[in-house]
Amino acid sequence: MTTRSNGRRLAALRTFFSFTAGSGLTGEDLLINIAGPKIGQALPKALSIAEVDALLTLPAGTTPLILRNHAMLHLLYATGIRVSELVGLPTNSCNLTSCHLRILGKGGKERMVPFNETTRDTIEEYLQRARQLILKGRQSPVLFVSNRGRAMSRGRFWQIIKEWAKAAGISATVSPHMLRHSFATHLLAGGADLRAVQMMLGHSDIATTQIYTHVDGSRLKSIHQRFHPRG
Repeated sequence: MTTRSNGRRLAALRTFFSFTAGSGLTGEDLLINIAGPKIGQALPKALSIAEVDALLTLPAGTTPLILRNHAMLHLLYATGIRVSELVGLPTNSCNLTSCHLRILGKGGKERMVPFNETTRDTIEEYLQRARQLILKGRQSPVLFVSNRGRAMSRGRFWQIIKEWAKAAGISATVSPHMLRHSFATHLLAGGADLRAVQMMLGHSDIATTQIYTHVDGSRLKSIHQRFHPRG
């Protein structure tokens, strides 16, 4: 059993014994002094730049759904937004003139996230050639619509990204969050400012963003060799 599973079971038992003590069924809370297992913070998994290129340049076709999926993948990697923010993105939150998104993130915090012209082109192609065909006369406030004319579920987009990754020859199990990890890792590896990446990701604590500075092993080795006196 994993450490996280043990932690969840202990939390459930704590709730139970706290209830029995509070209701007088037991004399005291039997678990009050038992510490939970320490859970280490695993490093996020990211794709290589070559793998991302293979995913985004996959010659999949020009059907409406393919154009939609292509635009979604481009936007996810270009901005690093959460999958929930992607599938629920309102059309009026995407400014194609200035190439930025207005994202309402966790806790109702708003942030502006830029994207590149290549991504803008994929979104424009989707809007011009695919969105209305998918909607079939229906109306929807979200940018990326499903066959039912409403927002796509996170689970369905997870399936799509796995299918595209397999077609691109990527052996790793790719999730939407892995593209978010890749966005942050590649920006920091290229020398991006940590605070700027924090703002784009919507992290309230910069310590969360700092995790990505430990992912690129080759960059860490280069820094060590450059600055350590015995490097």
